[in-house]
Amino acid sequence: MSCQCGDIESLDWFHPNITRHTAESILLQNGKDGTYLLRPSSKGGGEYALSVKFEQSVKHFNIVWTGSNITFGHGSFRTIGDFIEHFKNKPLIGTESSQLVLLKVAYPRDVHEPDMYESVTVHAEFSTADDTGNDINFSLNTKEGFLTKLGLYFKTWKTRWFVLRRNELMYYKEKCSKSPIRVLDLNECSECEPETALHQDKINVFRLVFKWRTFYMYASTPQDMTEWIKQINWCLEENRRRH
Repeated sequence: MSCQCGDIESLDWFHPNITRHTAESILLQNGKDGTYLLRPSSKGGGEYALSVKFEQSVKHFNIVWTGSNITFGHGSFRTIGDFIEHFKNKPLIGTESSQLVLLKVAYPRDVHEPDMYESVTVHAEFSTADDTGNDINFSLNTKEGFLTKLGLYFKTWKTRWFVLRRNELMYYKEKCSKSPIRVLDLNECSECEPETALHQDKINVFRLVFKWRTFYMYASTPQDMTEWIKQINWCLEENRRRH
């Protein structure tokens, strides 16, 4: 049976609505070496792009549906089954730098994510399996950056390095510090909102409300504050949805 365009787009690792930039953001933030996904090419006309994470970069390779077969590099596939089998065999793909990329695990389309692709970070938590049956866990729901936090006792503002990982918000004395000063469990957080009433001498201030304490911090720009609030609130919404 000849392959059809719809067969390609029915693959659970085909992402119909993402751009090259978005694919790079997803894979760099959430994938491991060899994680790959298929997306429409910006060239259109039945062309697709295979995006693969390799070390600290993402490589993109053209895949073309001609109407009767699929071409990928020097290979040609008459059926979608042949095409899938090609990936199951974990081919090595040569890049322009003569390095080799080993395809290991597909990044599935069916992942609950907010519409924030272009802000680089993707939010989700799931596991899948590679061809050997081993679970592959993706480190998702991530954001890092400097925020200036109000102290509890001395009421002084100090800049700290914050790291959001899944449902944990950690802050460090320095960006290079190995151990966090504190780890906040966002399962215990009830609110993350801009703070407009208090600390009017500061800008871009927002608050994190826990039963035992309210944390106040500010970002360097309004956009950065908005991104932190959106991403933390996505965690809170997911916690409420699960419970």
